[in-house]
Amino acid sequence: MHYTGTIWRPPYESASMLLEVTAGCTHHKCKFCTLYNDLPFHFKMSPLEDIESDLKEMSMLKRYTGFGFHRAFLTGANPFVLQYERLMSIAALIHKYTPAVKTIGCFARITDITGKSDEELSSLHQSGYDGLTIGIETGDDEALRFMNKGYTSADIVQQCRRLDHAGIHYSFFYLVSISGAGRGETGAKATAAVCNQLHPQLIGVNMLTIYPDSALYQEIQDGNWKEESEIEKYKEIRTLLNHLEIPTQFAALGASNAFRFQGTLPGDKEKLSAALDKIIETAREDDLREYRENLPHL
Repeated sequence: MHYTGTIWRPPYESASMLLEVTAGCTHHKCKFCTLYNDLPFHFKMSPLEDIESDLKEMSMLKRYTGFGFHRAFLTGANPFVLQYERLMSIAALIHKYTPAVKTIGCFARITDITGKSDEELSSLHQSGYDGLTIGIETGDDEALRFMNKGYTSADIVQQCRRLDHAGIHYSFFYLVSISGAGRGETGAKATAAVCNQLHPQLIGVNMLTIYPDSALYQEIQDGNWKEESEIEKYKEIRTLLNHLEIPTQFAALGASNAFRFQGTLPGDKEKLSAALDKIIETAREDDLREYRENLPHL
């Protein structure tokens, strides 16, 4: 199999076939992000020959072990940026060599959707593309600008409505503390206002963890930005939860979260809110900070 650098996937894609079609990130400008710093380039597109070779290898796995995949997850920071024709060619190869695969997911940036027509999005869905994971991070425009995300909250709403229209489901990653100390609950309310206009299958909260090789670390050293306390972060999550009005999954599953939880809204809102209240009331800031500072990676 052809894999380049560290392979990242959402926790809920653990049973998916991991197929490299890109490596790195086309944007690579977010101040907080260090996930792809181990790559000597910002973005690499895999040759179709390599993709076909990997799929042939996967088909042999099925033949000799009886084990097969029903879903493929395309690796890389944002494979959905690939042109429509390229994505369709990849889907055709997947269905040729691993016919049991019914759906194809990947990470996507909001700007990856912009370059595709409504007709192309619908066709991609018909070819199996479904269940995109989008790191919107926040609906706070001030934070989006400061962190160099490259889009606005209005862009999130506009482009995800296009996914809704095409029938492509999606999940959101929310980055707790991205708005900075004193503004977490403001950012949470703005994010809830964005999400309430859309249909994410899941809203996954992840704790901002700042590493020395990030541009955000330097902003902190220069006095331009301050991180929330760990307890503030849980208050922010509670605010986001309490302002969501849509049916969706709400979860903290990744390693950045010292406490893991998952539930379905609106039914589990009261239970999740009570769990967050308990964390806020009983967790020690020093213990949570020790967890954050000793987290080797996300």
